[in-house]
Amino acid sequence: MKTTLLLVFSLCLIAFRPTFSQPPKKTLPRIAIAGLGIESSTFSPALTTEEAFHARYGDDVFTSYPFMAADSGLRARATWLPALVGKSLPGGAVTREAYESLVKQTLDLLKKNGPYNGLFFDIHGAMSVVGLDDPEGDFIVRIREVIGKKTIISTSMDLHGNVSWRLAQNTDLITCYRMAPHEDAMQTKKRAVSNLLSRIESGKGKPAFKAYIPIPVLLPGEKTSTRIEPAKTIYAAVAPASVQKGIIDAAMWVGYAWADEPRNHAVVMVTGDDKQAVTSTAEKLAGSFWKVRKDFAFVAPTGDLKQSLDQAIASDKHPYFISDSGDNPTAGGAGDVTWTLTEILKRPEFKSENGPSLIYASIPGPEFVEKAVAAGVGGKVDGLAGAKVDARFAPPIRLAGTVTAIQHGDRNAETEVVVKVGSVSVIVTKKRKPYHREGDFTRLNLNPRKSDIVVVKIGYLEPELYNMRADWILSLTPGGVDQNLERLDYKRIKRPMFPLDKDMKEPDLKAQLVPSSESK
Repeated sequence: MKTTLLLVFSLCLIAFRPTFSQPPKKTLPRIAIAGLGIESSTFSPALTTEEAFHARYGDDVFTSYPFMAADSGLRARATWLPALVGKSLPGGAVTREAYESLVKQTLDLLKKNGPYNGLFFDIHGAMSVVGLDDPEGDFIVRIREVIGKKTIISTSMDLHGNVSWRLAQNTDLITCYRMAPHEDAMQTKKRAVSNLLSRIESGKGKPAFKAYIPIPVLLPGEKTSTRIEPAKTIYAAVAPASVQKGIIDAAMWVGYAWADEPRNHAVVMVTGDDKQAVTSTAEKLAGSFWKVRKDFAFVAPTGDLKQSLDQAIASDKHPYFISDSGDNPTAGGAGDVTWTLTEILKRPEFKSENGPSLIYASIPGPEFVEKAVAAGVGGKVDGLAGAKVDARFAPPIRLAGTVTAIQHGDRNAETEVVVKVGSVSVIVTKKRKPYHREGDFTRLNLNPRKSDIVVVKIGYLEPELYNMRADWILSLTPGGVDQNLERLDYKRIKRPMFPLDKDMKEPDLKAQLVPSSESK
């Protein structure tokens, strides 16, 4: 009897014992990645084509984001479905054909892999397209038509981008860089992704409120660097503002000064779930920007080119950097304006090999590069370079000298050569390229640290150059990104606009609440 009872009891235990098998895996959110980025000047005759974007597709997109490495925590929190991400050097307006091709490819890939819980929208915000206003606004609307209105979109931008009302409405979460130069670029993109994941995982979804304040100020980045006041202080307030209770993020855009569209101006946006916190924070940030509008000044001493060269030659501080700012290829200049180099080579100080050593970076000249490659290092070369795209200020320049370096394989330049003309080492490229790092020079057997003068097509100096300089002047040279905005022929920006309209009335800086992306 006891044996029978024990058997029955054992069978009951087996029948009713709890199951300790692994619980079913949590379904991960499906998140897409897409974006196009470029700064493009409408004041430059240059045009940007599709190849300039170096588009990446599928898993190759992850290589753009170190924080999305295969073993990263962020990568493990979602099923990622990258579509297309393309980033171009700044330049002229994008051709309509290039834009439509890249957008169509993006939309086709999004259609293929949907549906989605979220989308990381990685843009710059200052793209100009021939015959189309507000390309980023157009792009996001077309994305919405594919992925629907319920999908949460988190947008990451450059602080020199432009935020139209259309872009603000169709995105849900939005943020931008807080440093210029943009040393926090990856940190910003990571924040956009983290905010997106957090809202999906928590079930909170889209923010209840998005506050938007346009500020009628349009300034170049060289006057709004966060290295100096007043931008240093007003931008220092953005991060603390973004971590207040009831707020998801806060962002302040300077805008892009070298495109003539109604959306080009400064903007503040704050997103969150507490209406009072969101609106009051946006108004405080916008007010701080407007209050100091007259205090913005160039990040370095400025002068015309003659003054800049005179000071550099007379200085005992080396290397002395001169920013050839009007044709800065990283702001949207054509990069092939020859005016500055023409003026340099006219100076008697540089005619002899024993004159002050000067490095000039750079000028595109594919035919000249071909001649230099044929001549070889140590050979003589004589030919024309530059002014194929932008010849408004000077014609192609004749360079006759000795080839001192040849390098192939650069992502942007493709082929680079150095020709020594008198005491000037001129970098000539097959395609335009910015020179921002010490390695850009040393790979060409140039030592900028030991050069008397370094002239770079740039605005404010990027970190490596800035840390290398012994002295520096920002030369107000002509070009498609002229730092003197009053010399530009604006026709379509909203007026009044400071500083073009210096005595304008106080604007209304009250927060406007942007409708949800799900509203009609």
